[in-house]
Amino acid sequence: KYGYTSPHHKQWLTAPERSGLYYLHAKTPSGAFFACPWIVAPVQPTAKIAVLASNITWNAYNNFGGRSNYISPVRLPPVPTVNARMDLKRYTDPNHLNYDADHYDPLSFDRPEPINTVPEATQLTDPITGRAPNHIAPAEWRFLGWLEREGFAYDFYGETQFHNGDVPLDAYDVLVISTHPEYWSRKMYFTLKAWVHERGGKLLYLGGNGINAEVEFPDEYTMIVQNANERVWMQDPTIESRFHARVGESEANLLGIVYDPRGIMTAAPYRVVDADHWVFANTGLQNGDTFGKVSLHERVPGGASGHETDKISASSPSNVHLLAEGLNPEEGGGGQMVVYETASGGAVFSVGSITWVSSILVDEAVSRITANVLTRFLS
Repeated sequence: KYGYTSPHHKQWLTAPERSGLYYLHAKTPSGAFFACPWIVAPVQPTAKIAVLASNITWNAYNNFGGRSNYISPVRLPPVPTVNARMDLKRYTDPNHLNYDADHYDPLSFDRPEPINTVPEATQLTDPITGRAPNHIAPAEWRFLGWLEREGFAYDFYGETQFHNGDVPLDAYDVLVISTHPEYWSRKMYFTLKAWVHERGGKLLYLGGNGINAEVEFPDEYTMIVQNANERVWMQDPTIESRFHARVGESEANLLGIVYDPRGIMTAAPYRVVDADHWVFANTGLQNGDTFGKVSLHERVPGGASGHETDKISASSPSNVHLLAEGLNPEEGGGGQMVVYETASGGAVFSVGSITWVSSILVDEAVSRITANVLTRFLS
């Protein structure tokens, strides 16, 4: 019901020694190409930077088998969906709420992931095509390629490994979450918050719409997204997200910013607010200048601030510092780039945009700013 878990049809491969994001390639006799992402974590820490793959989000968007957290999120429908645009209320009913239940059936990790394919012979600086790949593994692969191009050594882990306690945070100086880390467990959140706020950890949040909903793991094969009932929590203007509604604390307490829907599905450059800050060193940027004009993101082209964006909220730390903000429409629809420090010596740098990593290989300022932050946090 939730995936095929028989051990008899499984094949085992020895992982490469080097940590990173790998792909298993397959091709049919007729030439059809398939690729499956493979997260290879280190046996022991080898670098000072740890990067988390957003594999919980990958699974939430994976509709293979007829369900995702967006297609029939509550349970598998009794009749298969033939034409989503005609069959699903999310497309046919303007008053429909996708998350109006108190219980959601599990989603299996044990499924193929067609949306995560990187086409054969793709180069790092090729545009990211398709509806889904722009905000999941193919986009994260671009960020990892940038780290290697710039000479930053890193270890790579899955979010599920972090939940299971298999990421030794105290062995690292910096943790990076990127692109679209939307779904987290409360254990993950409070573990990371304690590392940053109490033990001097440094966090780079190079994404948008992060930690927006809570997930639980009944077993190693499945997850349950606790979307909460939108008909209830959206009536309270002080609740900032599904995660906030469930956990009782907004993710802005850690990230410094939180997703809001203004500017959704648009993209634009950022405008500099505080050019004297060390983040902008060696960029030549002045207050009012724009940057992040180029992007590989084909679904929502237009700049490094986009797709979904985060902003400062009432739950943000009091010392959060605004560095730049996107020029997206809807009166403040752009992502807000912020930084803040903690009493323990920790720090958080957040960009508030899914499209940031789609610009990092092709926009000089986005690249330089990210390198400045990593270098500073590592020193």
